[in-house]
Amino acid sequence: MASLSSSSSSTMQQNPDGFAQIDLFSPSKINLFLRIVRRREDGYHDLASLFHVIDLGDEMSFAKSSSETKDTLVCEDASIPLDESNLVIKALNLFRAKTGIKQYFWVELKKTVPSGAGLGGGSGNAATALYAANKLCGDVATEEELLEWSGDIGSDISVFFSTGAAYCTGRGEIVEDVEPPLPLTTKMCLVKPSIGLSTPTIFKALDLDKRSKAEPLDLLKSLNADGCTYENAINDLERPAFSKLPELGELKDKLIDATKEDGAVVFMSGSGSTIVLLGTDTVPKFAMEDDDLFKSKARLISRKKGEWFVPSNV
Repeated sequence: MASLSSSSSSTMQQNPDGFAQIDLFSPSKINLFLRIVRRREDGYHDLASLFHVIDLGDEMSFAKSSSETKDTLVCEDASIPLDESNLVIKALNLFRAKTGIKQYFWVELKKTVPSGAGLGGGSGNAATALYAANKLCGDVATEEELLEWSGDIGSDISVFFSTGAAYCTGRGEIVEDVEPPLPLTTKMCLVKPSIGLSTPTIFKALDLDKRSKAEPLDLLKSLNADGCTYENAINDLERPAFSKLPELGELKDKLIDATKEDGAVVFMSGSGSTIVLLGTDTVPKFAMEDDDLFKSKARLISRKKGEWFVPSNV
């Protein structure tokens, strides 16, 4: 795999079969706030959330395939499914269905983002696959079309077709670009235990009567005016997640205690189980010594329309 350049959104070269190969960074995201608005008649939930793309990400390489029957997905991580249950393959199937193009693809995925983390790593992979397939086929679709289509296979995929900061409603598929409410240089640390819960389990445990009463647009205004605070970094899924997994709530409390002097704001991203420390990228000593915890510093990132995301330089 070619190394990724921080000065452009992709690199292009020839793969061993002679096809043009495109290498892309596949980012993840955090939710700076997450309000659950209502339970819908179809059993899903409408939400209102400020998503922000971050530079913890995977590396992906794409090329056209000579196969006329299937895509090929390669990944050294044995825990990653390589069949049609993977969102990457679903995205490529969606691209063909929407465009009528019969082209199949070869994809190499190098994972860094942990799964079941509330970081949308798989959704980022799917969005990157849609973007790459479209590039390899001559930009037959607009980014607006890719965004619209992506909602067919996952609620979190659409945010990666924003410019980085997005106010999302509906199931998450309705995306409104907003100016980043925080400096992209804001320090951040991510801590994730190996334990976790499925998103459906967390939503099943959600008590709608115990949600925050804060208006989502007021939270967005507060973020822009005051930065990230404990008053606006609200996640309605924390209470059900911690009720089902008390160890996760205990980890958050320990991280709060360990970062008080740093002025960090500590909250869970999405449906968990990643805890975000916003305002510091120093891993607390107890967490550094715990091999069971995934730890990574991160930064917020954005992109220009027509380009793809690249990691920050820190």
